[in-house]
Amino acid sequence: MKAILVGASGAIGRCLLQDLLNDSNYKEVLILVRRKSDIEHPKLKQLVIDFNRLSDYSADLKGDAVFCCLGTTKSQTPDQKEYLKIDYQYPLDIAWMAYTNGAQSYHLVSAMGADKNSSFFYNRTKGEVESELKTVPFKSIHIYRPSLLDGKRTQKRFGESVLNSLMQLINPLLMGSWKKYRSIKVESVAKVMLAQSLNDQKGIFIHPSDQIQMLSDVL
Repeated sequence: MKAILVGASGAIGRCLLQDLLNDSNYKEVLILVRRKSDIEHPKLKQLVIDFNRLSDYSADLKGDAVFCCLGTTKSQTPDQKEYLKIDYQYPLDIAWMAYTNGAQSYHLVSAMGADKNSSFFYNRTKGEVESELKTVPFKSIHIYRPSLLDGKRTQKRFGESVLNSLMQLINPLLMGSWKKYRSIKVESVAKVMLAQSLNDQKGIFIHPSDQIQMLSDVL
């Protein structure tokens, strides 16, 4: 199989890239990047692109499974138009191009609270991209909704670091229906994304954070 990965420089994306490169089911991993990565591997292929001109690279987006780990924050991208490009438009444009070229499955990292009817811009954007993605006729679509991510970031987020430290104390107290609010390791999300891409399933699947953790625990 051949994988297409966008967002390989993010916390989940970096873990997923290593998992894909180490998995014998994938013979090639194509990553879409703004700047060439220092990572070298015989299975790795890098496509340096201008995301504002995605259609110029449509012929190159050929693979069996597409993994989208794109995402930004309000502090990183305060302009809502730019934010929408990254969290909404790019994932959908890539989806349609890859589908047209024969891709069978699409794996999107969304977020807990995604809701296209939400009054909160972040949650609404995540909900809208999920809704639109479901119209692309892939054989299977997997949407992952992790809670607070626990993992190394390329850019330090002080508030998130403090919250993650606090969550280490709170996590064991969150039981039953509250389990989905536990923080989750980025490695767990990446591991489940890889595993789900190897399942011969048809349909649209939503994976809440507690389910992702449960699946990760048995892998």
